[in-house]
Amino acid sequence: MPNPRLASRYAKSLIDLAVEQNQLEQVFADMQLLQAVCKSSREFVNLLRSPIIKADKKEQIIAAITKDKVGVLTQSFTKLLVLKGRENDLPEIVSAFIDQYNQIKGIQKVKLTTAVAVGDDVRVAIENKLKAEAGLDKVQLETKVDEALIGGFVLEFNNNLVDASVLRDLRDIKKQFSQNVYVKTIR
Repeated sequence: MPNPRLASRYAKSLIDLAVEQNQLEQVFADMQLLQAVCKSSREFVNLLRSPIIKADKKEQIIAAITKDKVGVLTQSFTKLLVLKGRENDLPEIVSAFIDQYNQIKGIQKVKLTTAVAVGDDVRVAIENKLKAEAGLDKVQLETKVDEALIGGFVLEFNNNLVDASVLRDLRDIKKQFSQNVYVKTIR
């Protein structure tokens, strides 16, 4: 069961320690690697959450996956998580760390969903438009393709949603026809 408060606290502690030891960028890179492992391997996340697998075996597996890829601070942190029995919260802790890092650096995550893949010129144009119109300094644009949109785009940032998709327009038209507002005006 996800525990956002716990994840936030562990992430904050790791950020504070990384800043204190002047290793924030290294630990951020390590967290990106761990996030990529968690997203790409469902088996790894299931292993972390399994009550059947012993803690020492989990520690060995984490060490084998991250060997020569992460710094000493991150290795120590993952060992601490296993020691405290919190290894099942590692994916949430990693996400919380990245969110807190982005907040410290002033980076805004923006999610762009389109019907077809967009090129680099469109990505740059959208980033520049967001910087100018929404007042965002640093933008981290994540793109996703959803063919159900038919056309247009959906843009999410700062709890804002800009839906300029053909699918939304079709839903609006369907809603208007289901309410049949025009029949009342004719009579």
